Amino acid sequence: MSLAIPPLTGARRLLPILSWLPLYQREWLRADFLAALAVWAIMIPEGMAYAGIVGVPPIMGLYTIVPPLVAYALLGTSRLLVVGPDTATGLISALTVGAIALQGTADFNTLTSTLAVLIGVFFLLFGALRMGWVAAFIPTPVMRGFIEGLVCVTIIGQVPHLLGIGGASGNFLVKLRYLLQHLPDISLAPMLAGLLSLVAMLLLRRFVPRVPSALVVAVSATIIVGLLGGEASGISVVGSLPTGLPHLLMPAFDPRILMELAPGALAIVLVGYAEALGGAKAAALQGGGEIDPNQELVAHGPANILSGLFGGFLVVGSLSKTSVAMAAGARTQVTHLIAAVFCFLTLLLLTPLFRDMPHPALAAIVIAAMLHLSKPDYLRDLFARSRSELALAAVVILGELMLGVLQGIALGVVIALLMLIYRTSHPKGAVLGQLPGTEAYRDVEMHPEALTFPGLLIWRTGGDLFFASIGFFSEGLKGALAASHPPAKHVLLDTGSVNFMDTSGCDALLTIIRELQSQGITFSFARVRDRVRDRMRLGGIEAAVGSANFYERVTDGVRAWQRNAVVRPAITP
Repeated sequence: MSLAIPPLTGARRLLPILSWLPLYQREWLRADFLAALAVWAIMIPEGMAYAGIVGVPPIMGLYTIVPPLVAYALLGTSRLLVVGPDTATGLISALTVGAIALQGTADFNTLTSTLAVLIGVFFLLFGALRMGWVAAFIPTPVMRGFIEGLVCVTIIGQVPHLLGIGGASGNFLVKLRYLLQHLPDISLAPMLAGLLSLVAMLLLRRFVPRVPSALVVAVSATIIVGLLGGEASGISVVGSLPTGLPHLLMPAFDPRILMELAPGALAIVLVGYAEALGGAKAAALQGGGEIDPNQELVAHGPANILSGLFGGFLVVGSLSKTSVAMAAGARTQVTHLIAAVFCFLTLLLLTPLFRDMPHPALAAIVIAAMLHLSKPDYLRDLFARSRSELALAAVVILGELMLGVLQGIALGVVIALLMLIYRTSHPKGAVLGQLPGTEAYRDVEMHPEALTFPGLLIWRTGGDLFFASIGFFSEGLKGALAASHPPAKHVLLDTGSVNFMDTSGCDALLTIIRELQSQGITFSFARVRDRVRDRMRLGGIEAAVGSANFYERVTDGVRAWQRNAVVRPAITP
């Protein structure tokens, strides 16, 4: 599909739908209509099931569907991304609100909707500030470790519902111990309902993936339990659900409560946005179009605010639901507008049909969704590619299991930031040599065949030179000079990797140059970027070295040194 999007005006930037809707082709309507049925078929049962993760009644899962679908269709830049309830962020919501109110109470439900509004405000604020880059601070191993740990935490929380026994609060180990202690309390009827539902979900996804397995299992389990007498059969059911549309809900705007909700809201925005942006980019690769990261933040704002105001909970872009839409042939966001109409009619007319839906079946839907999220192959691949990043993912997983979900993701982000700081402050400098028969210069440790030049040290800086890295650069350079044989009398600095130099780095580099010049060592530079050259000029480095000693290529610097020193290259012993 190809849409020639006209140039963006102010209105089109605010409402991206104005860019593509005028170009909509009538022949796409059939595909979008059928895809909308598939989206509806997955969002109704999963919305009710995910409400259990968030810790609220199933009806709130239905309230969560319609407003976000409409809001994102109007404001989002992805043609295919589906915004709705989510497992990963849903558990963070439950933990955040659970620290303030008791689950199962009206206060808990109200605060859950309040949290959604607060999340929407943060999304809007970050979008207005054009902070689409924030997702970069969750590296893939941290995100993957977070999801793998979340799979374990969510499943252990749903297994008691699957088996028909009570649950427990606490971390993974506490819930696991509780489950093992209460295995004798399992009743046959709920256990069979849960396990058969789970097996059916897994088999349908494996052998007939195009069938809406969640809807099939939910409807089948509801009919069977209803025929057996509903709750009288010994199986816990959803019970009566209110019919009709939700009323506008005033969030709890108590400043103290908002302050307590804010850390969880920020964590959800960071994690949810990273997940949503990944889903939007994956959809763009298949369906075409361009994604505006900042507009995606803006679009998630009203989606969450409206969900909270209408009695729902948080939403983010979902890759799993988007995959369903794409597999069903969706062409544009018209799919999701039609799906919103179907869900709207469900609220008006069909909620009485869900009265006998068994809780074990809802737990099975959640567990199957979490198993689908798990990607152990990624961890095996990471083991071969980077042990340090595998360790980072493992720390996140263990942090979630032992400390908690929020603590686990926070620990992973903090460690990732520390690793980033370490790497930027420890640039990997290297002695360079010339590859035989070429004008290419490479690290002599990686390329022992590279030629070096007696009396000349070619040193690659390895990264930016600023207050945190200049000390490590100085140690590396002086160490290379001390190890050179015969002792180098000229240093050619390859600064092609230096994009930034602050005043601290400039002053320190000038001090290093003058110190080595006092020892009879001269300096020249190669591949200096214009902005870095300006810094060197203002900082006095150019005057100390001489403007003639700046070269466009390493080869030019080497040839100039050869003309001055009249020496021949030799292979490093």
